[in-house]
Amino acid sequence: MPVNADFQGRTYPPTKPYGVSAAKIREFADAVGSTDPVHVDAEVARARGYADVIAPPTFAVLIAQQCDRQLITDPEAGIDFSRVVHGEEKFVHHRPLTAGDSIVGTLHVDGVREAGGHAMVTTRSELATATGEPVCTATSTLVIRGGE
Repeated sequence: MPVNADFQGRTYPPTKPYGVSAAKIREFADAVGSTDPVHVDAEVARARGYADVIAPPTFAVLIAQQCDRQLITDPEAGIDFSRVVHGEEKFVHHRPLTAGDSIVGTLHVDGVREAGGHAMVTTRSELATATGEPVCTATSTLVIRGGE
């Protein structure tokens, strides 16, 4: 089944809240090799003007991919996950993700097109606090390989 081009323009409902914790931030910072103490030391973060430790910028991918999952697991979308390659990811941060945040994401399917026998799907996840404060816009291009 090919990717359903009619999904372009679709918006999914907000995800369940994702609790950003200092422990998750520390684990992610360790995984990506970030050595900035603002990610692991609350005193340093507060001295720099933050309420608590802040996440490395790419931490947003954890939440954005939960948004993308809604599309990938939608049977009507026609996406075979075994054929998905992550083509590109961009982030526009409105403010840092901070320990204590409760983040919801709303997924928008901005584009579906064919290129070289493959489907290219562009998604945009608008990440915001549970009270509606914008935090990050994550744009992703998924390539769904065609053929066998």
